[in-house]
Amino acid sequence: MSLAVKERTVVRLVFFGAAGVGKTALIQRFLQDSFDHKYKPTVEELHSLEYDIDGAKIRIEIMDTSGSYSFPAMKKLCIRNSDAFALVYSIDNSESFEEVQRLREEILDIKDNAFVPITVVGNKLDLENQRQVPIKDSMCTVETYWNASFLEASAKGSVNVTEVFRALLQQVNLLSRLSPALRRRRETIPKENVRLPKKPPMKKANSCSIS
Repeated sequence: MSLAVKERTVVRLVFFGAAGVGKTALIQRFLQDSFDHKYKPTVEELHSLEYDIDGAKIRIEIMDTSGSYSFPAMKKLCIRNSDAFALVYSIDNSESFEEVQRLREEILDIKDNAFVPITVVGNKLDLENQRQVPIKDSMCTVETYWNASFLEASAKGSVNVTEVFRALLQQVNLLSRLSPALRRRRETIPKENVRLPKKPPMKKANSCSIS
């Protein structure tokens, strides 16, 4: 299995989540370091990045999906043919976190594998004063019960955006190979100017309260 990972030349990362949670904004911030304040519904868009690592070409494909999922068959095919998933919700919308839960179950069912690389992203951290999804509950659910990667981010404030992609690449064992290239790509990006709240201390798994 590890050999197959090392020889992999194409890796597809897919962003899923309800409409309006900021999937496109996160991708746009990472690729272009820009943010569009006007919401434009996404149909489906594929971005492709190619890196030359030690003489080997590695292509990273980033699939930006619609929140409406109008074509279930295409969605199923997309899940089957993808390597890692970013499940995005908005911290000011509790229903969007429920959608993430449904998406995770669908991905595990289609992949028929309990260990699919998944990173759950609570976006719109800049709307902390409108928060509906408590970080303690969401983090506990994702890290303790789902055994997945979790972080909160803000595409608008450029908080933890690069870390989203680092988490995804780490889960497919590409981070160590791509780190120098990613660092060069992001070295001109301004430092993040929105402070990220500290994670609450975690207790034992059986003390985790899920509402």
